[in-house]
Amino acid sequence: MWATLGRALSLWLQKQPWLSERKQTGKSPGSKMPWSLGKLVFSASVVAGGSCAVTYYLIQKAFTKTSYYQLALEQLHSHPEALEALGAPLNVHCLHLIDRANFVDIVNAQLKIPVSGPKAEGHLHVSSSRDAPFQRWRLQEVFLKLEDGQQIPLFKVSGNTEHEVKTE
Repeated sequence: MWATLGRALSLWLQKQPWLSERKQTGKSPGSKMPWSLGKLVFSASVVAGGSCAVTYYLIQKAFTKTSYYQLALEQLHSHPEALEALGAPLNVHCLHLIDRANFVDIVNAQLKIPVSGPKAEGHLHVSSSRDAPFQRWRLQEVFLKLEDGQQIPLFKVSGNTEHEVKTE
């Protein structure tokens, strides 16, 4: 497919009058620098790659500002057992956006946030929901799963009441 597209682009460029004019002089019209097709493709690739990287970074930043993300980190920072298991200083890493464990829709959010410390590393699993769009997010469950398989519950909504309770 790409080879066919490349051939079609090459044929189209050969028929362009501004390109045949450039071939004779070896320079781009209105400029003193020659631009080959290879340089043009390379430049376009760099711009496209940079745009993708910036977009990925901005999506990462948007996730860190959401209330369910912030609420989960508050639970982690206020839980002594989890902090002891990871060690200080605590590092929160970027989400892996292509991980299927990270899922957000209008009323549900599930995240798997990579965290680490000097003693251990793991993932903070967050489950959150809301009753309707544009209402506040409420944590349903937050737990820390370390790389060694140990699981530390940080927060869970009590099943018999409407109140949220911390698990100890």
